[in-house]
Amino acid sequence: MSRRPSTFMLGGRTYSPAASLLLALPFLAMIVLAFLLPLGMLLHESLFVPSFNLANYEKVFDQAVYLRVMGRTLRISAFVTIITLLLAYPLAALMARTRGLLLAILLLAVLLPLWTSVLVRTYAWLVLLQRNGVLNDILFGLHIISAPTQFLRTEGAVVLAMSHVLLPFMVLPLYAALRAIPNDYVRAAQVLGAGSLSVFRHVVLPLSLPGTSSGCLMVFLLAIGFFVTPALIGGPQQMMLATLVQQQVTELLNWPFAGALVGVLLLFVLILVIAFNRVVRLDRFVGQV
Repeated sequence: MSRRPSTFMLGGRTYSPAASLLLALPFLAMIVLAFLLPLGMLLHESLFVPSFNLANYEKVFDQAVYLRVMGRTLRISAFVTIITLLLAYPLAALMARTRGLLLAILLLAVLLPLWTSVLVRTYAWLVLLQRNGVLNDILFGLHIISAPTQFLRTEGAVVLAMSHVLLPFMVLPLYAALRAIPNDYVRAAQVLGAGSLSVFRHVVLPLSLPGTSSGCLMVFLLAIGFFVTPALIGGPQQMMLATLVQQQVTELLNWPFAGALVGVLLLFVLILVIAFNRVVRLDRFVGQV
C-alpha cells in the first residue's frame, strides 16, 4: 500500500510539502540573504583573509582586554536575566489570574515599551541617571546625597536599563505558561491540604517551567548581542561584545578580527542552546504553552 505524502494543515486547509515550502520560501529567502549570507562572508574573512589561519581567533583569547569584554558581556547578560525573571514572574502571575479591564491595562503596560524605539527608551534612562538628572534631583531633595552621584557609565546602570528594555521578552512567555495552567490543578492541590507555598512549589512552578526556561534563554541571548543601550548608558568604560564588534568594523576597519569575535560569540551561543536544551528538554513542552 502506498503511503500518502505528509501534509500541512492551516485554517482547515491541507497543503502538500511542496506548497508548504513555496509558502515559506519568502521567509527562507529573507533569512538567507539578510542573515546567513552576510554572516558566512564575515566568518569566511575571519578564517581565509589573506589565507587560512586562526590568528584572529588566537588574538581573541590571547589579549586580556578582549577576555574582559567577553566576561563583562556574560556577567551583565546573566544579571539582566535574573533581574527580569524576578520582576516578570509576579507580574505574569498577576496577569494570569486577572481578567477584563485590569488585564488589558497590564498587557498594555507590558506591550507599550515594545511599541517604543529602544533608542527612545535608552535616552529616557540617560535623562533619569545623568548627574543633573531626575534621580539625582530626587535623592538630593530627600537629603540622601549631598552632591550629584555618577550613575551613568557604570555596570549597574547598564544592567538596569537593559532589564527595563528586555522585561517584556520575559513577561510574555511566563504569562503564556501560567495562563495555560488549569485552575483545577491548583484547586485540587488546595483540597488535598496543600498551602499556598506548596501549591506554588509542586504545581505552579513545575508547570511554568516552559515559559521560565524559554524567557530566560531569550533574554540572555538578546542581552549578549545588545548594542544600543550598553553603548549609550555604559560608554567605553562598560564596553560589551557587540560594541567591540562595531568598533572593529566602523573605526578600525578590521573585518577579519570582527568576524572572529562574531564566530566566538556564535559558537558560545550554539553551545549554550544545545546544553540548555539537553538539560531542560524544551522539546517536551512543545504544544503545552
